[in-house]
Amino acid sequence: MNKDKMLVEAIRDGIVLDHIPAEKLFKIVALLRLDTLTTPVTIGNNLMSARHKRKGIIKMADHFVSSQEIDKIALLAPEVHLNVIRDYQVTEKRQVALPSEVKGLVRCPNPKCITNAEPMQTRFHVSTEEDSDQKCLLECHYCGRKTRAEEVELL
Repeated sequence: MNKDKMLVEAIRDGIVLDHIPAEKLFKIVALLRLDTLTTPVTIGNNLMSARHKRKGIIKMADHFVSSQEIDKIALLAPEVHLNVIRDYQVTEKRQVALPSEVKGLVRCPNPKCITNAEPMQTRFHVSTEEDSDQKCLLECHYCGRKTRAEEVELL
């Protein structure tokens, strides 16, 4: 086999999510509901990485993600890189960023929170924990309950 040959063919238009922690790859696959797409999707897991020992990658041809989906990805894995591909060229390359606030994306874990009793949209303020790098902390706007992002239920 030619070592210069790519194992996965390039995509003309779409996005590539790279540097996904291997243990979070299938959560992101489920979150994006990739099983419902009718366009080509390539998922690679446990690939070698200089940054991490293992990483995941997702290539989606002819498909782009919404800003809400990017916010959800950032809550799960803020180290993910998003590459936009147009006519086989990378036209945009960026790391997903934690939003300062999320609305309607996460369920409040406090059973007594008004958002769990009334038909209203949830709202959380987003920050990072001081004693750890990139650990996301969510604080409910209504009841004040603080929760780590990896412990919340995404809507």
